[in-house]
Amino acid sequence: MAKVGVLLSGCGVYDGSEIHEAVISLLALNRAGAEVVCMAPDVEQAVVNHLTGEQVDGISRNVLEESARIVRGEISDIAKIKATDIDALFIPGGFGAAKNLCDFAFKGPDCDVQKDVARLIREVVAAKKPLAAVCIAPALVAKVLGAELTPQVTIGSDEGTAEAVSSMGATHVACPVTEFVIDKENKVITSPAYMLAGNISEAAEGIEKTVDALMKMID
Repeated sequence: MAKVGVLLSGCGVYDGSEIHEAVISLLALNRAGAEVVCMAPDVEQAVVNHLTGEQVDGISRNVLEESARIVRGEISDIAKIKATDIDALFIPGGFGAAKNLCDFAFKGPDCDVQKDVARLIREVVAAKKPLAAVCIAPALVAKVLGAELTPQVTIGSDEGTAEAVSSMGATHVACPVTEFVIDKENKVITSPAYMLAGNISEAAEGIEKTVDALMKMID
């Protein structure tokens, strides 16, 4: 049974993992027969009120603890996970991917990536194992891999974000919400999900196709 790591970034679209994307991914991986290994960094995050979209001052939450809400507590600190523990890696989106796994949301192309997130992405790609990322998460992948490998990725069709991704060394490929982009050389698969999706069904179609492609790419 293939082991697929799922890297989460909290719980909630505005300050963590996009919950629809995370659950759709987990369901698709389970249906594909994968053993899922969930992980998140053990770091603090700012909190956003999901009713108003505004940040709550003076409050922070732990990304690992918040991510555990999505997966019923079955999750590990990413610092304890190595590429040898998994056969592939999947990264859902949500602003947490751009705030907690890196700070792309604040610094754009000049962002920094959380050290264990960067380490694991590099390990996975160096081991020739497939990696998938959806929504805004491909920007994170572009930052980690762009300078060395020039991966082909998509965030959909938003020109500003696409330009930022390209400036980090990746090659951006425009893509509709229900499809995906494969970089066969680097074994990187990306799909727009809620960067473009107008509803959960649209997000699901692209994510499910991405999971299918990921599973077929596992040796």
